[in-house]
Amino acid sequence: MYLEYFGLREAPFSIAPSPRYLYMSRRHQEALAHLLFGIQGEGGFVLLTGEVGTGKTTICRCLLGQMPASCDVAYIFNPRLSVEELLATLCVEFGIQGAPASASVKVFVDCINAHLLDAHAGGRQAVLIIDEAQNLSVDVLEQIRLLTNLETDACKLLRVILLGQPELREMLARPQLRQLAQRILARYHLDALDKTEVAEYVQHRLAVAGCRRPLFTHSALTRLYRLSGGVPRVINVLCDRALLGAYAQGRERVDRAILQHAAAEVRPRTSFWSRRPRLAPFTVLVLALALAGGWTWFAPRRQAMPEQVQGSPQGPPVPATRLGGAAGERAVESDPAWLDDALAASTVESAHQALLQAWGVGYRADDLCHQAEAVGLRCRGGRAGLDELRRLNLPAILYLRTARGRPTQVALTGLSAQAASLVLQGQTRTVPLSALATHWLGEYLLLWRPVAGVEGPIRPGTRGVGVDWLRACMATLRGSRDGARAGDVFDSALLDEVKRFQLRHGLVPDGSVGPETMIRLIGALDSGVPRLYAREGGP
Repeated sequence: MYLEYFGLREAPFSIAPSPRYLYMSRRHQEALAHLLFGIQGEGGFVLLTGEVGTGKTTICRCLLGQMPASCDVAYIFNPRLSVEELLATLCVEFGIQGAPASASVKVFVDCINAHLLDAHAGGRQAVLIIDEAQNLSVDVLEQIRLLTNLETDACKLLRVILLGQPELREMLARPQLRQLAQRILARYHLDALDKTEVAEYVQHRLAVAGCRRPLFTHSALTRLYRLSGGVPRVINVLCDRALLGAYAQGRERVDRAILQHAAAEVRPRTSFWSRRPRLAPFTVLVLALALAGGWTWFAPRRQAMPEQVQGSPQGPPVPATRLGGAAGERAVESDPAWLDDALAASTVESAHQALLQAWGVGYRADDLCHQAEAVGLRCRGGRAGLDELRRLNLPAILYLRTARGRPTQVALTGLSAQAASLVLQGQTRTVPLSALATHWLGEYLLLWRPVAGVEGPIRPGTRGVGVDWLRACMATLRGSRDGARAGDVFDSALLDEVKRFQLRHGLVPDGSVGPETMIRLIGALDSGVPRLYAREGGP
C-alpha cells in the first residue's frame, strides 16, 4: 500500500528469507563463514543456532546461492520425520533411484551409501542441510550420524549442516548423543543485532528496496531496538506496520509515536525483557515500589483537592484510530465491525472447502493435504508477506487470529492493491488490507500442481520428463517455437536460463528447479490454474 508513497520498488520489510536483503553484520558474516567451512572442509557436522527470527534461514539461503557447482544438496526444512521418512526424503532430494517408498532402513541406507560413493568418484560432494533441527528426534539424529560413517582416508562423504534454535544445543549435550557432539567441527550461535546494527539494518533494507533517504527518525530507531530486542524478524514486522501507519497519516517519516502505535498493534512476543529475563523481576519490583510510594504521596493531597476539581466532568472519549486506515477513514471501513464476528464464526473446514473448490475439487471431511494429493495437488506452506503471495498468485489459506485471540483459518481467493477477497461463512467478502493486517499471523498454506512424472528437484546434469518440461517452458517464455528433444540433458545453457528466471522472480539463483521455481514457472505460463488476480493486469 505504501510503496509508491515512499518511492520503494518493493516491500523492504517482508519476513520472507530473501538473500538479497541479508544484512551482513559481523555476526552474520561469521555464521556464513562457519557454514562455508562445513562445505569446503573435510566433512562432518556444522552447527548454527540462534533465537527465533535472528536470520538463520536467510543465511542458509545465501549459502545455497554460493554453493559450488560440484555440490549435491539435500535441504530439509520440515524435520518432524521418522527415520524411514528421513531416509526416503534424502533419496528424493539426492535423486537416488531404486529405493521404493516402503523400503526398509537397510535398503535406504544401502542406496544412499552407494550414491555417496558414486558422487565422490565423480568429484562431487554431498551436503545435507536441516533447518529447524531442534525438532529432530534422538533416533533420527543418531541415524544421520551413522550416515556420516562412510568416509575415505581424506574426508567424509556426507557433510551435514544443522540449523536450529538454542534448544538444539541442549539436545546435543545429552549423554546419548555424545558421539554426534564429538563430530561437530564448528559451532556458532547467532545473536541478535546491537543498537547500532539495528539502524544500519533498517537503512540497508530500505536501500535494497530503492529508497536512499532515511524514513525513520533517530528516536524511532532507538525505540525500535528496545521493542525488538535486535531480532531481525521482529524489526521487519514493526517497521512494515510503522510505514503503513506513516502512510495512513500522510507523514514523511516514522517517528517514535508511530512506531509505538505499530508495536501496540502487532504485540511482538520478542521484547527487550525476553533478551534479558533476569532484569524483569527486579524491574517489576522497582516499578511496584515506585507506584506504592507515589500513591502514598498522592492520596492525602487528592483528599485535599477541591470537590469540583476531583469531580470535574470528563470530555468525550477520543475515538481510537486503528493503524492502517487512510486519513479520515471511518473505523467501520478500515476494520469492518462484521469482520470480527465473521472470523469468530469461521471454521477450518469451511476454509479448506473453499480452497479445494477454487481448484475444482469437491470437499470431504478429511485432511486437506491428503485430499489434495489424491487428485495430484501438493500442499506448500510457510511465512511470508502479501508481496510473496502476489508473486505466487495462487489461492491460499491464511492463518488469522480473532479479536479474542482465537486462531482460525480463512481462504484467500483474490488480491488487489488495496483489498483481499476472503471466503467468510460461505460468502466471498472484500476486506481492506489494513483490516486483514490486524488479524493475519503471516502464515499461509496453498495448493499447487506439480509436473506429472517429476519427483524431487530438477538439477543440472539430469535427464527425463522434468528436463523436457523445463526446456519447453523456457522456450515458451522466450517466444521460441523450438520444442524440447526427448532425453535432453540439463546442460549449462539451460542452467543459465533457469538462473535468470529465478533472479527475475526473486528466487535464490541456484539453478535447481524445486517447488518454488516450479510454481513460478507454471504461473508465468498461465497454464489454467486458479489465480488471485489476472496476470495481465496485476494486482
